[in-house]
Amino acid sequence: MSSVPVAVVTGSNKGIGFSIVRDLCKQFKGDVYLTARDPARGQEAVAKLQEEGLHPLFHQLDIDDLQSIRALRDFLKEKYGGLNVLVNNAGIAFKVSDRTPFAVQAEVTLKTNFFGTRNICTELLPLMKPYGRVVNVSSMVSMSALAGCSQELQKKFRSDTITEDELVELMTKFVEDTKKSVHEKEGWPNTAYGVSKIGVTVLSRIQARMLNEKRKDDHILLNACCPGWVRTDMAGPKAPKSPEEGAETPVYLALLPSNADGPHGQFVSEKTVRAW
Repeated sequence: MSSVPVAVVTGSNKGIGFSIVRDLCKQFKGDVYLTARDPARGQEAVAKLQEEGLHPLFHQLDIDDLQSIRALRDFLKEKYGGLNVLVNNAGIAFKVSDRTPFAVQAEVTLKTNFFGTRNICTELLPLMKPYGRVVNVSSMVSMSALAGCSQELQKKFRSDTITEDELVELMTKFVEDTKKSVHEKEGWPNTAYGVSKIGVTVLSRIQARMLNEKRKDDHILLNACCPGWVRTDMAGPKAPKSPEEGAETPVYLALLPSNADGPHGQFVSEKTVRAW
């Protein structure tokens, strides 16, 4: 078993994830795994970074596929005995002009952005080593989507005692409400991406609380963050930030020093904690 520290970045063959891997290869003292659903695209991305003189490693990962997640989990457990840094970056978004019915967009978007991220955390958080760092890439859209929710939903999503099961119930209800075309009547905003990222931000708050209760002495720090509006395939060419700039806050959180006691359980943008 290797005693080398290890970092994993999900959805990292392009865009912000790719830039996060590049930065970690330069700054993290250990092995850095670039992951992608498609092994060919993943290997191509690894080759690009190797041309820059960096040494990322590759592992296949599709966060929509529990078997794929568990294969990564077993690999990390066997080879490294755990995990030091996890950056949950994988996510999807439909274009504004996309004509796919909203209920389908809601189901597909939440399947990856919320339920896929949650499955990764369920399988990999128990592997986090002491002083581990977990970064769940959310979005400022989670804030604007929260503001677009009914007062009742806002109260639930801001609650310091909401459980993971209750959050799952709410995310499932949103998808069901879109299928019945009653989501707005039920107090939801008209953004599947925004609701999925509310889920990621609130999940992060819950996970941090659980770590405090169960593994306080392990000094693991877990946060959600917004990389900003970044020029990627997902966000389009008009965004003000480059992927390199988008990687700054996630990398800052991934590399918080071992003597740091925060941020933890926070929503962070531009390296600054934002009120949720």
